[in-house]
Amino acid sequence: MHDRTCLLHFGRRAALLAVTALLAACPPAPPAVIAPIPDAAGAAKALQEDTELQEPLRIDFTWQLNDGGQRVHGLGVARVEPPYRARLDLFLDNGETVISAALVDQELRLPPGAPEDILPPPDMMWGALGVFRPHQGTRLVGGDRLEGDGVRLTYAYDDGTRLQYEAVDGALRSLELLDGSYVVQRVDVSPEHKDGYPVAATYRNLADFRELKLERKSLQQQHEPFEPSIWDPRS
Repeated sequence: MHDRTCLLHFGRRAALLAVTALLAACPPAPPAVIAPIPDAAGAAKALQEDTELQEPLRIDFTWQLNDGGQRVHGLGVARVEPPYRARLDLFLDNGETVISAALVDQELRLPPGAPEDILPPPDMMWGALGVFRPHQGTRLVGGDRLEGDGVRLTYAYDDGTRLQYEAVDGALRSLELLDGSYVVQRVDVSPEHKDGYPVAATYRNLADFRELKLERKSLQQQHEPFEPSIWDPRS
């Protein structure tokens, strides 16, 4: 009888933890649509101009990865440079490198043997950096004005999946990759009003139960371009 009581208690606790985790992973309810945007292409052009890189920057941050319940964390460095170059390095607390990657326009460059499933795909990775850069293989299929002065721009891939950008006051707030009506990947961005760059970003792969959180520690303007070799960690 005691064993049965323990099993029931364990089952209830496991169910409660599962429900709590599910609720924590669910994105907030989407804002209501006010009206379609008559000139979605114009809105996209304006958002691109508002979020494009202006100067070389170094961004130091902390990161935390939850991969199917396994958690790991550490420190990271991002180096970004106009027009569309980014280098990302993640380290454990002891200084060991977890991954190094460079994003040059839409090409994600990884060293041989590097894990390919930690970072978001290129267009969502740009979004995590606060940059609106839709993949060149997508097409703009519509836009909406949202409550709270927001806008939503929707792009379609050739395979039928869609990518939705939401922005407020010229700053990205979220991106969603949808397969039909299901959100399969999502990026949430918390922009800094003073400099326009994110103070935090969270990437979730809902299909693979993976979550990567980034929180900015510092941002430094660079007076000179970075060494060109950093944009190709494959060599």
